[in-house]
Amino acid sequence: MRDLSRRVSRVEFLVLADAALRLDLGRFDELAEPAESPMETRLRLLLLQAGLPRPEVQTKLHDSHGRFVGRADLYYPAARLVIEYDGANHRDRLVEDNRRQNALLAAGFTILRYTASDIHQRPEAVVTQVAQALRASGTAPPAAAASG
Repeated sequence: MRDLSRRVSRVEFLVLADAALRLDLGRFDELAEPAESPMETRLRLLLLQAGLPRPEVQTKLHDSHGRFVGRADLYYPAARLVIEYDGANHRDRLVEDNRRQNALLAAGFTILRYTASDIHQRPEAVVTQVAQALRASGTAPPAAAASG
């Protein structure tokens, strides 16, 4: 796998490393996390390359009574900021996703949702919105990311 890192882009290698970690094949990159989709990995790397803090991946979230309310694709615990990637199957799960989002909002989480077009066509807007949400929560991102 390490030889592959010289043949593919940084983001594509991290996509593969995330998949390997999720499948318990080992950790092949220090940034690898068990992301559930290549686009979640791309979104996470976008944030990291912009200088934002490293989010948690696939985090189980609970309300103030300890009840499970959902799992976040990406999560900043200090800010209670949930970042979701909505893929092609989002339309098929719209009702379920809306109910989960309502439960997360009721439990006091902030949610930002992104699609492939956001990541590929508006990456600076994604970074700016996440940085603003972190600042609003009092979790200030590094100066480089805050200026998006």
